[in-house]
Amino acid sequence: APESLMQALEDLDYLAALDNDGNLSELGIIMSEFPLDPQLSKSILASCEFECVNEMLTIAAMVTAPNCFLHAPPGTEEIALTCWRKFSHPAGDHFTLINVFNAFKEASANSASQYYSNEKWCRDYFLSCSALRMAEVIRAELVEIMKRIELPISEPGFGSEENILSIKKSLLSGYFMHIARDVDGSGNYLMLTHRQVAQLHPFSVYSNTRRIPEWVLFHEFSIAEDNSIRVVSEISPDLFAELVPQYYFSNLPPSESKDILQEVINHLSAGSTTKEEQK
Repeated sequence: APESLMQALEDLDYLAALDNDGNLSELGIIMSEFPLDPQLSKSILASCEFECVNEMLTIAAMVTAPNCFLHAPPGTEEIALTCWRKFSHPAGDHFTLINVFNAFKEASANSASQYYSNEKWCRDYFLSCSALRMAEVIRAELVEIMKRIELPISEPGFGSEENILSIKKSLLSGYFMHIARDVDGSGNYLMLTHRQVAQLHPFSVYSNTRRIPEWVLFHEFSIAEDNSIRVVSEISPDLFAELVPQYYFSNLPPSESKDILQEVINHLSAGSTTKEEQK
């Protein structure tokens, strides 16, 4: 539909993937090397700057592959949730996916009979072995693309606070259009861009831990799955304000969330002005 095409072009513009003539910018050309959504490509390129490429490639592979969490058979839901808690990361779903992938790789490395062990390990944890194998293949392909276009791949640094912040910055660089705020403290998330209300997907780590963050970045919104936002991680308004393109922010529809963020942006700019004056 023409509306969808216009929206796609607008999104590319916000991501700085287009030049003033509407052609691909230098950044857009590099983004197009990746067989991924533009937001994900942009996040990978941002991770070069924030030195968390290793982790960002894992996230990209995991969100591109099919969902790795299996629907537990009736009567085993609580067991599955208990198993998944082993991988839960307090920073959110993107980070939990890294834990799942790393655990799968470790299980593969430790197995004597790899095929059987992988399958059994996945069954034991209610995970899809085929999805995780697909993620492995996708990640390897992304590594090859990075090498081919001579982009740096950082050393693994997952776990440190600095690394987690860097991952969030990388994600925000691509997914600043995918921000939602819990407007009533009970998990009703109003998306900034579309003003639609959504709930957390049942597979979210936050559904599992019953902790509801106020501001989140989400990978995708699904009307088909009960208006849910899927693959969700907590972000701070300050971080959003630091990384959001002003051009995009100014075009957002009016909302209480936008007003809150505007105050944060004003506060940050006032702080930076004061620092400049002190120099």
